[in-house]
Amino acid sequence: MKLFNKYIFSSLAILAVATTLNAQNTRSGYFVDDYTYRFQMNPAFDNSRSFFSMPGLGNVNVSMAGTLAVSDVLYNVDGRTTTFLNPGVSVDKVMSNIGNSNRIDADLNLTLISTGFKALGGYNTVSIGARSSMGVRLPKSLFSLLKEGVANESYDISDLGARATAYAEIALGHSHQIGKKWRVGGTFKFLIGGGFLDADLHNSQLNLGRDEWTITANGDVNANIKGLSYKTKVNDRTGHRYVNGAEINGAGIGGFGAALDLGAVLTPDKSWSVSLALLDFGFIRWSNNVLASTCGEKTFNSDRYTFNVDDDAPNSFGKEWDRMRDDLTALYELDNVGDTGSKTRMLGATLNTGVQYTLPCYDKLNFGLLNTTRIQGAYSWTDFRLSANIAPVKCLSGSVNISEGTFGFGFGWLINLHTKGFNLFLGMDRTLGKLTKEGIPINSNASVNFGLNFPL
Repeated sequence: MKLFNKYIFSSLAILAVATTLNAQNTRSGYFVDDYTYRFQMNPAFDNSRSFFSMPGLGNVNVSMAGTLAVSDVLYNVDGRTTTFLNPGVSVDKVMSNIGNSNRIDADLNLTLISTGFKALGGYNTVSIGARSSMGVRLPKSLFSLLKEGVANESYDISDLGARATAYAEIALGHSHQIGKKWRVGGTFKFLIGGGFLDADLHNSQLNLGRDEWTITANGDVNANIKGLSYKTKVNDRTGHRYVNGAEINGAGIGGFGAALDLGAVLTPDKSWSVSLALLDFGFIRWSNNVLASTCGEKTFNSDRYTFNVDDDAPNSFGKEWDRMRDDLTALYELDNVGDTGSKTRMLGATLNTGVQYTLPCYDKLNFGLLNTTRIQGAYSWTDFRLSANIAPVKCLSGSVNISEGTFGFGFGWLINLHTKGFNLFLGMDRTLGKLTKEGIPINSNASVNFGLNFPL
């Protein structure tokens, strides 16, 4: 297991350096009247009033989503909490709880300052915010290998990876009514990169036959963080210098970029509306890319070793065993390739598609169906949300909703208090359930969104 730890732990150590926790606003507020930050989910949306935010508290959104629950890796054995590796937890019980592809995502979206106002024939917004996200992929075969040892003949842990990004944005938005049925909008964002990390085990196959073992490994860790460098250590046995950590000397801007949000809303009559938005279509050009890599595919084959009982022979048992151990270790020792220069990376774009129906007999109640899809390669996800939204009085509106998607079933809600001069909202796309003693959701799914703003 130490062979895999060299790759896994070096990747996750760098991830910890890079990550503070691209996130969405609460999707529970997409169809809610006078939810101040609907324009961040579709730039065609406007507000009935101008507003300015409480600095740092206008819109705070923290979320965690996963297909791997805490209860899948922690168990109670004889009254004590232990990991799935405990012999008291059966292999069958552990593996029945683990999916084929396991994900854990964590996101932060913080609006530092924001304002909205009517001008130029439409509604305009100006925002400054900070965003960051983290995603981890863990294949089922990794848990099988850790739990069973080498009980099976083959393991494929190629889907193992981690990604993190953090940046600040300055956003300028405008929405405009076209005729009676259409409203369109767009937001231009200037991006300031804080850091990016992508750790990926492209290929790792273990074929453990009775007569022959073949193991392959191919992995990279790309980091775009100003001042970051890899720590290295020399293997005393082989003399090979490999990466065993990372450090940041100084801090600074990692890069610059730009992105667009585009949206449209069609209202054919008083009861129905259809909306579509493409968010975060853009890039950041990072000034440096620090690479740690296996430098291609490495292969270990047990057939290349022959053991001689003669202690004086070049391939004596002791010498050949040491050579085999060194070659196994070298499989997951990443080389410090260094700074490979600037690199342009696309953001994870998001597509929002919504349909809303307002009751003709009671226009203060509407129902909405929203699909949100994040397009981000191996870290893509989708979410379908059905909501009932009500505004019983002018100063109060809210939503209750259920969702189903990549991260399973969820229940969400939002309460939005909006009087003249004061707006406070609180909501959750995924309501908190049972927590561990450390405050971590048992099912790995939770979100909190709140904000304080001042309508004019």
